[in-house]
Amino acid sequence: MTTTLGLSADEVLLTTRAVRRRLDFDRPVPESLLRECARFAVQAPTSSNHQGWHFVFVTERSKVEALAAIYRRGSDLNRTRFIEASRARADRDPAWGAQQARVIDSGIHLVENMHRVPAMLIPCAAGRSEDPRHVVEGAGSVVQAAWSFMLAARERGLGTCWTTIHLMWEEEVAQILGIPYEEVRQYALIPVAYTIGSDFKPAARNLDGVLSFNTWRRAAPLVPTLGGLYEPS
Repeated sequence: MTTTLGLSADEVLLTTRAVRRRLDFDRPVPESLLRECARFAVQAPTSSNHQGWHFVFVTERSKVEALAAIYRRGSDLNRTRFIEASRARADRDPAWGAQQARVIDSGIHLVENMHRVPAMLIPCAAGRSEDPRHVVEGAGSVVQAAWSFMLAARERGLGTCWTTIHLMWEEEVAQILGIPYEEVRQYALIPVAYTIGSDFKPAARNLDGVLSFNTWRRAAPLVPTLGGLYEPS
């Protein structure tokens, strides 16, 4: 019988972190627990009431290691660019810079240990064409399903982290996992492991900085993220 943490819905939403440094790489995650968390995913809203998404769980060690090697390849390309972009904002906002330094450190830790994760989740959705309808409909369903999985995982003592750096070599990953590349798009690679401790706290966020009512008002321009290795935090 699965033991849950007994968190309220608010607590789950406020404390589901992108976990990297506090993943327990040595404790196996049973398939039954992955299935239990996936029960919540299938209840997520889905485009046109079609379940046009699919989860691929990866637990076979050779395949985990193959995907980890691709992830490391991408991180080596992305790391310097990410650090340089972060430094510019850190100079203006030292408090944010200190937090971002921890994010970078935890990202490096995940890169160095990705081959040890007990399980990975590749959320996929139908539609390979660049038709915006396929992209929007697929993302609108699979992202919500994956987030529901991640929330359920948090309540069961599991940590997750949404990463996308492997998408630079999406077709290679498709070949490893037998995913029909021409028909199915991958959206993320999510490591799944028990967490070391469960006392996660809400992150520092600026609510007023992301809200407008009726008319766009924002003090600073939106800056596109670099994606991949260290996001989201």
